[in-house]
Amino acid sequence: MRAMPMMRWILALLLLAGAAAIPVRAETGKSVFLEELTWTELRDRIQAGATTVIVPVGGTEQSGPQIALGKHNVRARALAGMIAESLGNALVAPVVAYVPEGSIEPPAGHMRFPGTISIPEGAFETTLEYAARSFRRHGFRDVVLIGDHGGYQKSLVRVAARLNREWAGGAVRVHAVEEYYKAADADYAQWLRARGFRDAEIGTHAGLADTSLSMAVDPRLVRTERLQSGPAPGPGEGVHGDPRRSSVEAGKGGVDLIVARARDAIRKDVARP
Repeated sequence: MRAMPMMRWILALLLLAGAAAIPVRAETGKSVFLEELTWTELRDRIQAGATTVIVPVGGTEQSGPQIALGKHNVRARALAGMIAESLGNALVAPVVAYVPEGSIEPPAGHMRFPGTISIPEGAFETTLEYAARSFRRHGFRDVVLIGDHGGYQKSLVRVAARLNREWAGGAVRVHAVEEYYKAADADYAQWLRARGFRDAEIGTHAGLADTSLSMAVDPRLVRTERLQSGPAPGPGEGVHGDPRRSSVEAGKGGVDLIVARARDAIRKDVARP
């Protein structure tokens, strides 16, 4: 009877020894996301020609009762990753999640809803500026700013123009790629209209376009049960549009448009003398 526990210990030891002998697959450092790389992996990637860095700007705001507060951040990161993959020589910086969202006291716009975070425009632009300065120091030649939110597009343009004036004649440039947001806003709405969706559904915030795009990027962002029962949410709940017919399929069209338009714009800007 005592032999059985001893045999179990021996078997356990043999299993542990075998597990220790199994080689652990090393990380390849092939991610396009800067924050997933070590500093030496990043150094080697830059030296090998990955000299474009995309800075995705998101924002933390309400998007109705059916979309998570981090919608812009999740979308900006995921879509920037797809754009970087399609470019082949680009990496993606961490998402800028704190952006101007309007007055806090008194609360205006999205600040009327819990969870929205707003910072002053000056603080936002300074953050972008010093991110670009950091990337310039590390050897990147093209810093690309893309934004998933319409409210701060002019800030991206201002920061790029200011730094390009300062660095005129040098090798490093900053690009505010407005085509990303134009594709997400106007082009995607046109694509949806061509497929029979009405403007009243497509909406301007948290409507069918916004909700479908979020579903296609990450279904966990959307509370589909809120879409399947009851009347359509309205402006009082932070929604401008009707999201009830939203779907992953409708969102994929937006994903494809944004990635293609932004990629092409980046290639054109980087190639420009």
